[in-house]
Amino acid sequence: MITQPARLERDIQGELCSGESDPHSRRQFLGACAAAVGLAGPPISTGLETSAATSGPADRALIAITLDLEMSRNFPNWEDTHWDYEKGNLNDATKKYAVEAARRVKNAGGVIHFFAVGQVFEQENVDWLKEIVAAGHPVGNHTYDHVYVLAEKPEDIQFRFRRAPWLMRGRKPSDVIADNIRMTTEAMKTRLGIEPAGFRTPGGFSNGLAARPDIQQMLMDQGFKWVSSKYPAHPPVRPDAEPTPELLDAIVKAQFEAQPFAYTSGLIEVPMSPISDIGAFRTGRWQLEWFHHAIRRAVEWAIDRGAVFDFLAHPSCLGVVDPKFQTIDLICDLVHAAGKRAAIVDLKTIAEDGSRRSIQVS
Repeated sequence: MITQPARLERDIQGELCSGESDPHSRRQFLGACAAAVGLAGPPISTGLETSAATSGPADRALIAITLDLEMSRNFPNWEDTHWDYEKGNLNDATKKYAVEAARRVKNAGGVIHFFAVGQVFEQENVDWLKEIVAAGHPVGNHTYDHVYVLAEKPEDIQFRFRRAPWLMRGRKPSDVIADNIRMTTEAMKTRLGIEPAGFRTPGGFSNGLAARPDIQQMLMDQGFKWVSSKYPAHPPVRPDAEPTPELLDAIVKAQFEAQPFAYTSGLIEVPMSPISDIGAFRTGRWQLEWFHHAIRRAVEWAIDRGAVFDFLAHPSCLGVVDPKFQTIDLICDLVHAAGKRAAIVDLKTIAEDGSRRSIQVS
Protein backbone atom coordinates (compact mmCIF):
# COMPACT_ATOMS: atom_id res chain seq x y z
CA MET A 1 0.00 0.00 0.00
CA ILE A 2 1.32 3.43 -0.89
CA THR A 3 1.20 5.95 1.92
CA GLN A 4 -0.46 9.30 1.25
CA PRO A 5 2.77 11.36 1.26
CA ALA A 6 4.45 8.87 -1.06
CA ARG A 7 1.38 8.82 -3.27
CA LEU A 8 1.44 12.61 -3.47
CA GLU A 9 5.08 12.50 -4.48
CA ARG A 10 4.31 10.00 -7.24
CA ASP A 11 1.29 11.98 -8.34
CA ILE A 12 3.27 15.20 -8.74
CA GLN A 13 6.02 13.27 -10.47
CA GLY A 14 3.43 12.32 -13.08
CA GLU A 15 3.28 8.65 -12.17
CA LEU A 16 0.27 6.50 -11.32
CA CYS A 17 -1.57 6.46 -8.03
CA SER A 18 -2.48 3.07 -6.68
CA GLY A 19 -5.96 1.64 -6.92
CA GLU A 20 -7.94 -1.29 -8.21
CA SER A 21 -9.42 -1.43 -11.67
CA ASP A 22 -12.54 0.66 -12.11
CA PRO A 23 -15.68 -1.45 -11.65
CA HIS A 24 -17.59 0.36 -14.41
CA SER A 25 -17.33 -1.09 -17.89
CA ARG A 26 -17.27 1.09 -20.99
CA ARG A 27 -20.56 -0.40 -22.09
CA GLN A 28 -22.24 0.68 -18.85
CA PHE A 29 -21.53 4.18 -20.05
CA LEU A 30 -23.95 3.71 -22.92
CA GLY A 31 -26.92 3.49 -20.59
CA ALA A 32 -25.72 5.42 -17.56
CA CYS A 33 -24.63 8.40 -19.62
CA ALA A 34 -27.91 8.87 -21.41
CA ALA A 35 -29.51 10.76 -18.54
CA ALA A 36 -26.33 12.43 -17.34
CA VAL A 37 -25.45 13.87 -20.73
CA GLY A 38 -28.77 15.66 -20.81
CA LEU A 39 -27.49 17.81 -17.95
CA ALA A 40 -24.46 18.97 -19.86
CA GLY A 41 -26.16 21.52 -22.09
CA PRO A 42 -25.40 22.19 -25.76
CA PRO A 43 -22.00 21.27 -27.24
CA ILE A 44 -19.25 23.85 -26.92
CA SER A 45 -19.18 26.27 -29.83
CA THR A 46 -15.69 26.34 -31.34
CA GLY A 47 -16.41 27.27 -34.92
CA LEU A 48 -14.64 24.09 -36.03
CA GLU A 49 -16.41 21.25 -37.82
CA THR A 50 -14.52 18.58 -35.88
CA SER A 51 -16.20 19.70 -32.67
CA ALA A 52 -19.53 18.59 -34.12
CA ALA A 53 -18.50 14.95 -33.90
CA THR A 54 -22.07 13.85 -33.36
CA SER A 55 -22.71 14.62 -37.05
CA GLY A 56 -20.26 11.88 -38.02
CA PRO A 57 -20.70 8.11 -37.97
CA ALA A 58 -21.27 6.42 -34.63
CA ASP A 59 -18.03 4.48 -34.97
CA ARG A 60 -15.90 7.57 -35.63
CA ALA A 61 -12.83 7.65 -33.41
CA LEU A 62 -12.69 10.72 -31.21
CA ILE A 63 -9.13 11.94 -30.69
CA ALA A 64 -8.42 14.67 -28.14
CA ILE A 65 -5.22 16.65 -27.75
CA THR A 66 -5.10 18.03 -24.21
CA LEU A 67 -2.40 20.26 -22.75
CA ASP A 68 -2.14 21.08 -19.05
CA LEU A 69 -0.96 24.66 -18.58
CA GLU A 70 1.45 24.32 -15.67
CA MET A 71 5.16 24.26 -15.02
CA SER A 72 6.77 20.83 -14.60
CA ARG A 73 9.67 19.94 -12.36
CA ASN A 74 12.83 18.81 -14.18
CA PHE A 75 12.01 21.05 -17.16
CA PRO A 76 13.59 22.89 -18.85
CA ASN A 77 16.54 21.82 -16.65
CA TRP A 78 16.69 18.53 -14.79
CA GLU A 79 17.61 20.26 -11.53
CA ASP A 80 14.52 22.51 -11.67
CA THR A 81 12.28 21.64 -8.72
CA HIS A 82 11.07 25.08 -7.66
CA TRP A 83 8.06 24.73 -9.97
CA ASP A 84 6.50 22.51 -7.30
CA TYR A 85 5.77 25.72 -5.40
CA GLU A 86 4.73 27.92 -8.32
CA LYS A 87 3.00 25.59 -10.78
CA GLY A 88 1.13 28.43 -12.45
CA ASN A 89 4.06 30.79 -12.97
CA LEU A 90 4.33 29.92 -16.65
CA ASN A 91 7.48 31.04 -18.44
CA ASP A 92 7.46 32.64 -21.87
CA ALA A 93 8.62 29.48 -23.64
CA THR A 94 5.71 27.47 -22.26
CA LYS A 95 3.16 30.10 -23.28
CA LYS A 96 4.59 30.44 -26.77
CA TYR A 97 4.52 26.67 -27.24
CA ALA A 98 0.87 26.52 -26.18
CA VAL A 99 -0.10 29.28 -28.61
CA GLU A 100 1.72 27.70 -31.54
CA ALA A 101 0.35 24.23 -30.75
CA ALA A 102 -3.16 25.69 -30.75
CA ARG A 103 -2.53 27.35 -34.11
CA ARG A 104 -1.23 24.16 -35.70
CA VAL A 105 -4.13 22.02 -34.49
CA LYS A 106 -6.69 24.59 -35.60
CA ASN A 107 -5.08 24.64 -39.04
CA ALA A 108 -5.47 20.86 -39.06
CA GLY A 109 -9.20 21.28 -38.41
CA GLY A 110 -9.31 20.53 -34.69
CA VAL A 111 -9.04 22.02 -31.23
CA ILE A 112 -6.78 21.57 -28.23
CA HIS A 113 -8.45 21.22 -24.86
CA PHE A 114 -6.34 23.15 -22.35
CA PHE A 115 -6.49 22.92 -18.56
CA ALA A 116 -5.18 25.91 -16.62
CA VAL A 117 -3.73 26.08 -13.13
CA GLY A 118 -5.33 29.12 -11.50
CA GLN A 119 -2.06 30.69 -10.39
CA VAL A 120 -1.40 31.67 -14.00
CA PHE A 121 -4.15 34.29 -13.77
CA GLU A 122 -2.05 36.23 -11.26
CA GLN A 123 0.40 37.03 -14.05
CA GLU A 124 0.17 40.55 -15.44
CA ASN A 125 -0.56 39.54 -19.01
CA VAL A 126 -2.87 36.72 -20.10
CA ASP A 127 -3.38 37.98 -23.66
CA TRP A 128 -1.77 34.79 -24.98
CA LEU A 129 -4.49 32.73 -23.30
CA LYS A 130 -7.21 35.07 -24.53
CA GLU A 131 -5.85 34.47 -28.03
CA ILE A 132 -6.22 30.73 -27.51
CA VAL A 133 -9.80 31.12 -26.30
CA ALA A 134 -10.70 33.49 -29.16
CA ALA A 135 -9.49 30.85 -31.62
CA GLY A 136 -12.08 28.42 -30.25
CA HIS A 137 -9.97 26.24 -27.97
CA PRO A 138 -11.66 25.32 -24.66
CA VAL A 139 -9.89 25.87 -21.33
CA GLY A 140 -10.76 23.82 -18.26
CA ASN A 141 -10.12 24.05 -14.53
CA HIS A 142 -6.97 22.36 -13.17
CA THR A 143 -7.18 23.71 -9.57
CA TYR A 144 -5.41 26.83 -8.38
CA ASP A 145 -2.26 25.29 -6.86
CA HIS A 146 -2.18 21.90 -8.61
CA VAL A 147 -3.53 20.22 -5.49
CA TYR A 148 -3.97 16.51 -4.85
CA VAL A 149 -7.77 16.28 -4.80
CA LEU A 150 -7.78 12.96 -2.89
CA ALA A 151 -5.75 14.39 0.02
CA GLU A 152 -7.10 13.70 3.50
CA LYS A 153 -4.19 15.20 5.43
CA PRO A 154 -2.99 18.83 5.23
CA GLU A 155 0.58 17.84 4.38
CA ASP A 156 -0.63 15.84 1.38
CA ILE A 157 -2.44 18.67 -0.43
CA GLN A 158 0.54 20.14 -2.28
CA PHE A 159 4.19 21.04 -1.70
CA ARG A 160 3.27 24.70 -1.20
CA PHE A 161 0.88 23.84 1.64
CA ARG A 162 3.43 21.52 3.21
CA ARG A 163 6.02 24.31 3.32
CA ALA A 164 3.50 26.98 4.35
CA PRO A 165 0.88 25.21 6.51
CA TRP A 166 -0.64 28.55 7.54
CA LEU A 167 -2.26 28.62 4.10
CA MET A 168 -4.71 26.07 5.51
CA ARG A 169 -6.05 28.69 7.98
CA GLY A 170 -7.43 25.90 10.15
CA ARG A 171 -9.64 24.50 7.39
CA LYS A 172 -10.18 20.85 6.56
CA PRO A 173 -8.33 19.50 3.50
CA SER A 174 -11.64 18.93 1.71
CA ASP A 175 -12.56 22.59 2.17
CA VAL A 176 -9.16 23.78 0.95
CA ILE A 177 -9.43 21.57 -2.15
CA ALA A 178 -12.96 22.74 -2.92
CA ASP A 179 -11.88 26.35 -2.51
CA ASN A 180 -8.84 25.77 -4.75
CA ILE A 181 -11.13 24.63 -7.54
CA ARG A 182 -13.66 27.40 -6.92
CA MET A 183 -10.92 30.08 -7.02
CA THR A 184 -9.77 28.89 -10.42
CA THR A 185 -13.29 29.17 -11.78
CA GLU A 186 -13.54 32.72 -10.44
CA ALA A 187 -10.13 33.59 -11.88
CA MET A 188 -11.16 32.33 -15.30
CA LYS A 189 -14.35 34.36 -15.22
CA THR A 190 -12.45 37.49 -14.16
CA ARG A 191 -9.43 37.31 -16.47
CA LEU A 192 -10.87 35.46 -19.48
CA GLY A 193 -14.60 36.11 -19.19
CA ILE A 194 -15.44 32.40 -19.55
CA GLU A 195 -16.64 29.48 -17.47
CA PRO A 196 -14.21 26.55 -17.22
CA ALA A 197 -14.63 23.87 -19.87
CA GLY A 198 -14.64 20.90 -17.53
CA PHE A 199 -12.27 19.80 -14.78
CA ARG A 200 -9.07 17.76 -14.77
CA THR A 201 -7.42 16.52 -11.61
CA PRO A 202 -3.71 17.21 -11.14
CA GLY A 203 -2.20 13.78 -11.58
CA GLY A 204 -4.15 10.78 -12.75
CA PHE A 205 -5.54 7.90 -10.71
CA SER A 206 -5.76 4.33 -11.97
CA ASN A 207 -9.21 4.05 -10.37
CA GLY A 208 -10.32 7.56 -11.25
CA LEU A 209 -12.71 8.90 -8.61
CA ALA A 210 -14.55 5.58 -8.21
CA ALA A 211 -13.64 5.31 -4.53
CA ARG A 212 -14.39 8.97 -3.77
CA PRO A 213 -18.08 9.76 -4.26
CA ASP A 214 -17.52 12.80 -2.02
CA ILE A 215 -15.16 14.32 -4.59
CA GLN A 216 -17.59 13.47 -7.37
CA GLN A 217 -20.36 15.27 -5.51
CA MET A 218 -18.16 18.27 -4.73
CA LEU A 219 -17.40 18.68 -8.43
CA MET A 220 -21.05 18.36 -9.39
CA ASP A 221 -21.99 20.88 -6.69
CA GLN A 222 -19.61 23.31 -8.41
CA GLY A 223 -21.38 22.75 -11.72
CA PHE A 224 -19.10 20.24 -13.42
CA LYS A 225 -20.78 17.54 -15.50
CA TRP A 226 -17.65 15.65 -16.45
CA VAL A 227 -14.16 15.10 -15.10
CA SER A 228 -10.83 13.85 -16.46
CA SER A 229 -9.19 12.05 -13.55
CA LYS A 230 -8.44 8.49 -14.58
CA TYR A 231 -5.05 7.44 -15.95
CA PRO A 232 -5.09 3.66 -16.49
CA ALA A 233 -2.28 1.62 -14.99
CA HIS A 234 0.42 0.09 -17.13
CA PRO A 235 3.78 -1.56 -16.29
CA PRO A 236 6.41 0.79 -14.88
CA VAL A 237 8.70 2.65 -17.24
CA ARG A 238 12.41 2.10 -16.59
CA PRO A 239 14.67 5.18 -16.84
CA ASP A 240 16.79 5.49 -19.99
CA ALA A 241 15.54 2.15 -21.32
CA GLU A 242 13.94 1.80 -24.74
CA PRO A 243 10.41 0.50 -24.26
CA THR A 244 10.15 -3.22 -24.88
CA PRO A 245 7.53 -4.71 -27.20
CA GLU A 246 5.80 -6.01 -24.09
CA LEU A 247 5.61 -2.52 -22.55
CA LEU A 248 4.28 -1.01 -25.78
CA ASP A 249 1.68 -3.79 -25.99
CA ALA A 250 0.63 -3.04 -22.41
CA ILE A 251 0.30 0.69 -23.14
CA VAL A 252 -1.91 -0.09 -26.12
CA LYS A 253 -3.96 -2.54 -24.04
CA ALA A 254 -4.47 0.17 -21.41
CA GLN A 255 -6.37 2.24 -23.98
CA PHE A 256 -9.46 0.12 -23.37
CA GLU A 257 -9.45 1.34 -19.76
CA ALA A 258 -9.16 4.92 -21.05
CA GLN A 259 -12.64 4.96 -22.59
CA PRO A 260 -15.32 7.31 -21.19
CA PHE A 261 -17.90 6.11 -18.69
CA ALA A 262 -20.31 7.42 -16.08
CA TYR A 263 -19.97 7.01 -12.33
CA THR A 264 -23.13 5.97 -10.47
CA SER A 265 -23.39 9.59 -9.31
CA GLY A 266 -23.95 10.66 -12.92
CA LEU A 267 -20.59 12.41 -13.21
CA ILE A 268 -18.96 11.48 -16.51
CA GLU A 269 -15.34 10.40 -16.63
CA VAL A 270 -13.18 11.11 -19.69
CA PRO A 271 -9.88 9.35 -18.88
CA MET A 272 -6.40 10.36 -19.95
CA SER A 273 -4.73 7.95 -22.35
CA PRO A 274 -1.28 6.48 -21.63
CA ILE A 275 1.44 7.37 -22.08
CA SER A 276 1.83 11.00 -21.05
CA ASP A 277 4.83 13.16 -21.84
CA ILE A 278 5.73 13.26 -18.14
CA GLY A 279 5.62 9.47 -17.88
CA ALA A 280 7.79 9.12 -20.95
CA PHE A 281 10.29 11.95 -20.58
CA ARG A 282 10.60 12.43 -16.81
CA THR A 283 10.00 8.93 -15.48
CA GLY A 284 11.37 7.06 -18.50
CA ARG A 285 13.73 9.67 -19.97
CA TRP A 286 12.68 8.35 -23.36
CA GLN A 287 13.93 9.46 -26.70
CA LEU A 288 11.36 11.29 -28.81
CA GLU A 289 11.14 8.50 -31.39
CA TRP A 290 10.24 5.99 -28.66
CA PHE A 291 7.42 8.26 -27.54
CA HIS A 292 6.18 8.60 -31.11
CA HIS A 293 6.08 4.84 -31.53
CA ALA A 294 3.88 4.47 -28.44
CA ILE A 295 1.57 7.35 -29.40
CA ARG A 296 1.20 6.13 -32.98
CA ARG A 297 0.20 2.66 -31.84
CA ALA A 298 -2.30 4.00 -29.31
CA VAL A 299 -3.93 6.42 -31.75
CA GLU A 300 -4.14 3.75 -34.45
CA TRP A 301 -5.77 1.41 -31.92
CA ALA A 302 -8.46 4.02 -31.27
CA ILE A 303 -9.01 4.75 -34.96
CA ASP A 304 -9.28 1.06 -35.85
CA ARG A 305 -11.96 0.54 -33.20
CA GLY A 306 -13.88 3.81 -33.34
CA ALA A 307 -12.69 4.48 -29.80
CA VAL A 308 -11.46 7.48 -27.83
CA PHE A 309 -7.87 8.63 -27.33
CA ASP A 310 -7.05 11.53 -25.00
CA PHE A 311 -3.45 12.65 -25.50
CA LEU A 312 -2.08 14.12 -22.26
CA ALA A 313 0.89 16.50 -22.38
CA HIS A 314 2.31 19.70 -20.90
CA PRO A 315 3.81 22.57 -22.93
CA SER A 316 6.41 23.04 -20.19
CA CYS A 317 7.67 19.50 -20.90
CA LEU A 318 6.77 18.91 -24.52
CA GLY A 319 8.26 22.23 -25.54
CA VAL A 320 11.65 21.08 -24.25
CA VAL A 321 11.70 17.54 -25.63
CA ASP A 322 9.74 18.21 -28.83
CA PRO A 323 10.33 21.84 -29.83
CA LYS A 324 9.27 21.21 -33.45
CA PHE A 325 5.78 19.96 -32.48
CA GLN A 326 6.41 16.58 -34.09
CA THR A 327 4.13 14.71 -31.67
CA ILE A 328 1.16 17.01 -32.21
CA ASP A 329 1.74 16.92 -35.97
CA LEU A 330 1.89 13.13 -35.83
CA ILE A 331 -1.53 12.91 -34.18
CA CYS A 332 -3.03 15.40 -36.64
CA ASP A 333 -1.56 13.45 -39.56
CA LEU A 334 -2.97 10.15 -38.30
CA VAL A 335 -6.44 11.65 -37.93
CA HIS A 336 -6.23 13.29 -41.35
CA ALA A 337 -5.21 9.99 -42.94
CA ALA A 338 -8.21 8.28 -41.31
CA GLY A 339 -10.62 10.59 -43.12
CA LYS A 340 -14.19 10.28 -41.85
CA ARG A 341 -13.17 7.52 -39.43
CA ALA A 342 -11.67 9.98 -36.93
CA ALA A 343 -11.94 13.57 -35.70
CA ILE A 344 -9.97 15.80 -33.35
CA VAL A 345 -12.39 17.03 -30.69
CA ASP A 346 -12.57 18.54 -27.21
CA LEU A 347 -13.37 16.50 -24.10
CA LYS A 348 -16.88 17.88 -23.74
CA THR A 349 -17.71 16.47 -27.17
CA ILE A 350 -16.37 13.10 -26.00
CA ALA A 351 -18.46 13.26 -22.82
CA GLU A 352 -21.63 14.13 -24.72
CA ASP A 353 -20.95 11.67 -27.54
CA GLY A 354 -20.18 8.72 -25.29
CA SER A 355 -23.80 7.64 -24.97
CA ARG A 356 -23.65 6.21 -28.50
CA ARG A 357 -20.17 4.66 -28.30
CA SER A 358 -19.76 0.92 -28.62
CA ILE A 359 -16.09 0.01 -28.46
CA GLN A 360 -15.07 -3.21 -30.15
CA VAL A 361 -11.98 -4.67 -28.55
CA SER A 362 -9.95 -7.59 -29.81
